[in-house]
Amino acid sequence: MALIPESPAPLSLAELENHLAGAADLLRGTIDQSDFKAYIFPLMFFKRISDVYLEEYRDALADSGGDHEFAAFAENHRFAIPEGCLWADVRSRTENVGQALVTSFRGIEKANPLTLYGIFGNASWTNKDKLSDARLLDLIEHFSTRPLTNAAVSPDVFGQAYEYLIKRFADQSNKKAGEYYTPRSIVRLLVDILAPQEGETVYDPACGTGGMLIEVIEHVKRNGGRPQLLWGKLFGQEKVLATSGIARMNMLLHGVEDFDIVRGDTLRDPAFFDRDHLAQFDCVIANPPFSLKNWGESEWAADRWGRNALGGLPPKGYADWAWVQHMTASATSRTGRVAVVLPQGALFRHGAEARIRRHFIEADKIEAVIGLAPNLFYGTGLAACVLVLRQHKPATTKDKVLFLNGEMLFNRGRNQNTLDPEHAETLLKAYQAFVDEPGFAHVASLSDVAANDFNLNIPLYVDPTDDRDGSTLEESLAGLEQAQRLASAARADLEAELVKWGLGT
Repeated sequence: MALIPESPAPLSLAELENHLAGAADLLRGTIDQSDFKAYIFPLMFFKRISDVYLEEYRDALADSGGDHEFAAFAENHRFAIPEGCLWADVRSRTENVGQALVTSFRGIEKANPLTLYGIFGNASWTNKDKLSDARLLDLIEHFSTRPLTNAAVSPDVFGQAYEYLIKRFADQSNKKAGEYYTPRSIVRLLVDILAPQEGETVYDPACGTGGMLIEVIEHVKRNGGRPQLLWGKLFGQEKVLATSGIARMNMLLHGVEDFDIVRGDTLRDPAFFDRDHLAQFDCVIANPPFSLKNWGESEWAADRWGRNALGGLPPKGYADWAWVQHMTASATSRTGRVAVVLPQGALFRHGAEARIRRHFIEADKIEAVIGLAPNLFYGTGLAACVLVLRQHKPATTKDKVLFLNGEMLFNRGRNQNTLDPEHAETLLKAYQAFVDEPGFAHVASLSDVAANDFNLNIPLYVDPTDDRDGSTLEESLAGLEQAQRLASAARADLEAELVKWGLGT
């Protein structure tokens, strides 16, 4: 067995990022950019665990005075890698390389059923029209130029490089990236709002590549906590097989020892439950797909978990409030708090959604509605919002709802706007202050919201132009774009209602 060199030179973050980006560049011309992640991440993870296995073997060999039988013991290894399934075994192949990869992947998954089953996804490795043997050999040789042991790359550096690559793929695929990636400044805002503590449970029912759960760990670190006390307390569910595998790799490469990320359709088939009720968590956080259609409305009508008891049945063409119902039902009865990203249309659309909104408002579950600027998310120019809910509000926010209008907080980009860290900090401080700020924040009573027919549309409560003496042209244009989007959404809702009554065309 060829072992890793004793002391490989550590890779800097920049070196590792360039190394990983170089591997992705080798796929250009044969694989659609939106699919890069399904190939690069499994290869990178395979190389990492192979190198670490050999590193562990070398160390155990040294500790035992050269006892190879001892060095192979499972107790000496984080993951089991069966004979013939190491990186070097695939590297030795010159033909049918894709099949050799699949054989190694499935062998490793089978040997680690509790931790790695399904983690490598289902990419078309054996399709030689997509990936010829020559192209795969180029990829394997590229990865082979650098050892990816723990000595060469610490989990912190590997985790940062992994996040860099996720964002790079998101930037390149843009439209499709909204399915799995949330801009990290927004992720941090949601996590900072919920302020998870060491030892609390955290759940993301639409976890994508796991960014929310990783940020929970970083939040605890920043606040002087021990992230190890989160091991076994981080949970996620993701519908797409390849994406759920990437999320699990993300956690493992960040050094997370114990977590539970499950592939599955959360609304139709939630993975976490205790007998006849949903499992409950201290913090529930998500950026679910906007206005998902065909989400399982027919099953929800007789939902075994009772989620439809929270205001009724959401409409077939909009799953937004179904996610809110699910997340609230998954929050612990006393300490539970929820932060969810929604399209702003969910704040004011009529019909079933209005009835559900009324239920949540009258139950005093909604603590804050935070409006975000347009075009912050991949694949949509819509302005979104963050809804913050608590099962039991503190006395300072009881019977009140904070409205923040952050539509002017952004940095305009060529293809997409960004919420910079200072913008997120402004929103966080305003949420924590929970006071009126003309043109930006307003604390409304529940009776105020009821007087507006339980409509949560942010401009009803705070308009950023109210107390501004001189808006810039850029701000004015952004405001006009927002108004046009809201008008279009309202027109669509009106037309839908007319159709229901047989008055549409």
